Amino acid sequence: MNSTEPYSVAAREDIDTIISLLNTIYPLSDALKQAFYKHIVTLQLSPNDVLVKQGEICRYMYFIKSGAITAYSIHNRKKITTYISVENEFVSSINGLHGAAPAMETMVAVEPTTLLAMHNDVMQELFQVHFDFNYLFRVMVEKYYRDAQERSHIIRIGNATERYAYFTNTKPGYIERLPADCVAAFLDMKPATLLRIKKQAEAAALHKTSADDLCRQIDAYMQQQKPYTSKNISLPVLATALGLTTHELSVLLNSHYHLNFTDFINTHRIRHIQAQMASADNLKSYTIEALASEVGFASRSAFYNAFKKLAGTSPLQYAQTIAAGSPV
Repeated sequence: MNSTEPYSVAAREDIDTIISLLNTIYPLSDALKQAFYKHIVTLQLSPNDVLVKQGEICRYMYFIKSGAITAYSIHNRKKITTYISVENEFVSSINGLHGAAPAMETMVAVEPTTLLAMHNDVMQELFQVHFDFNYLFRVMVEKYYRDAQERSHIIRIGNATERYAYFTNTKPGYIERLPADCVAAFLDMKPATLLRIKKQAEAAALHKTSADDLCRQIDAYMQQQKPYTSKNISLPVLATALGLTTHELSVLLNSHYHLNFTDFINTHRIRHIQAQMASADNLKSYTIEALASEVGFASRSAFYNAFKKLAGTSPLQYAQTIAAGSPV
């Protein structure tokens, strides 16, 4: 897309989100709220869509409802990433604010992004008649420059590990969410360096919390929430639910349970089925395949293979042994 892409009318509930956020800084007058409802528009971007090109005039102040925007400049053929902003943040071309000068940075969507926007001409009109808008804008600009100064300091002075720590502390969760090359460019390091530091940080974090404690948390979660019953369970999904990274959970499964993720989930599924099969009423009321489907197995073959691998016998032989009253 480009800067000629049409904007559409913003939903009232989306504008209410901005108003609620700004009200935490300074209460908006009813007149200013009405101006917001009248003039704020919305724009949808896909990953890699350019919002503003370096050298263009940026005519809007943007609020990121969802998604992420990165900005970069090209200098001596080198791409210099200057910031990454995410939802609930305001972005614009600061040097070219109000259309005063061409933007020094290209602004690009990193992922599917929804923006709410107000045209600079409208903002100028509101500045003339609304004290609350002037005050809010001053606070926003002060915050932007504080953040920019901090970014400049860490990128120029900090080493790679310090830059990584800065990003994970100020943007919690986004090191997993955003593309590695995007984050690496912002932190002025190679993607391979970012991956190495990330693994080192995760290993260090594991040492801070007892692995045994983490395993007890995992066991309790598996027992109480039974996530293995979902056909859509995956390593990232389970890791997020447990407050771990995928790497941290994978390390724990391999080093403490001595299982890969698939076998870990299937072990819980098989144990659940075995407990159900121990009840004669269940065997009368359900087929073995129905019990398998109930705990998330997507196919009959996947269930039989997992049962044989983990129980050492087939489901039918196990059921016959249970029915005969023999110990298993």
